[in-house]
Amino acid sequence: MTLKDVEAYLDALVVADAMPYAKLFDASDVEPQATDHDVLMLGARMSAYAKTLPGGPLAFVVTTRVAREFVDRYLNLAAAPRPVNIFQTADEARRWLDVQPH
Repeated sequence: MTLKDVEAYLDALVVADAMPYAKLFDASDVEPQATDHDVLMLGARMSAYAKTLPGGPLAFVVTTRVAREFVDRYLNLAAAPRPVNIFQTADEARRWLDVQPH
C-alpha cells in the first residue's frame, strides 16, 4: 500500500460523499510502503478533510507491527473529532462499529 493507493481510496470516499459513514479499513494483509514524508502528506490531507467534511467512526484492522506503526502515525497526524479504534480482527472491528453512533 502506497501513498497513491491511500489517496485514491480517500478521493473515492469524498466523491461518493461517504466520509460521514462508518468505515472499516482492513489492513491485515497490507504492507505499508510509506516514507515519513508520505505519512506527513496523508496527515495534512486528513486534517484538511476534518475541517470541512464530517467523518464517521473508523475501525482499523492491523496484524503486523509495521501496519500498526503506520496506523498509529497516521492517527497522530490526522486527529479528527470522531470515534477511532484499532483491532486485530475484522469481527472485533465490526462489533465495535455496530455500537457507534451514526
